[in-house]
Amino acid sequence: MGQATDTLREAVFRANMELAGSGLVMGTFGNVSGVDREADLMMIKPSGVPYDDLTPAHMVPVSLASGEVVDSDLRPSSDTPTHLELYRAFGCGGIVHTHSEHATTLAQAGLPVRCMGTTHADHFRGDVPVTRPLTRAEVEGDYERNTGLVVVETFREAGVSPDEVAAVLVANHGPFTWGHDAHQAVENARILEYLARMEIRVRLVAPDARCPDVLLVDKHYLRKHGRGAYYGQK
Repeated sequence: MGQATDTLREAVFRANMELAGSGLVMGTFGNVSGVDREADLMMIKPSGVPYDDLTPAHMVPVSLASGEVVDSDLRPSSDTPTHLELYRAFGCGGIVHTHSEHATTLAQAGLPVRCMGTTHADHFRGDVPVTRPLTRAEVEGDYERNTGLVVVETFREAGVSPDEVAAVLVANHGPFTWGHDAHQAVENARILEYLARMEIRVRLVAPDARCPDVLLVDKHYLRKHGRGAYYGQK
């Protein structure tokens, strides 16, 4: 399928291995995908294959336009339709789904990961939102695709930029994160879990704690992201 496809396959495999070693997944839970928009191709972990058994050859290519598997006998992750909807709506290059403990706890409680301080603001410019629950028709219909659509709906209706908040909690389900590639999406999954753990503790020790002023949130986000960023080395 070409050198570019082989490169994507290797990158997505490595990102899945990184996720497996992160402590964010157990069993066959979770998946990582990456996309080559020029080739109109998404590469994703196969469904139900243990991480210890994975090789680059197991990664499943899927047409970004049609959702059809391309040149593979393996079934892609059951979350493939969700990934496809996020790729079609957002400009990301990699997506991660986990059932990490603290982020999933908040998703099950229907609570966002609030931006309560600068640690959060360094990575996400505001709260990580939680979607509305899916309707009966959405669950009984094209469930995985509707999961992606409700994520897109959540960001559009709230006016949240998926570039500035690269994470979401799907109500009663779990987190999705994304990034410019699969590796960054995994890193954002790590960060989200850390922030979710802190958020639960803040809710316990100080239920009435106030969110910081938006000026402070913007300062910390923008000093690390965007044209005027000055954090780190050139």
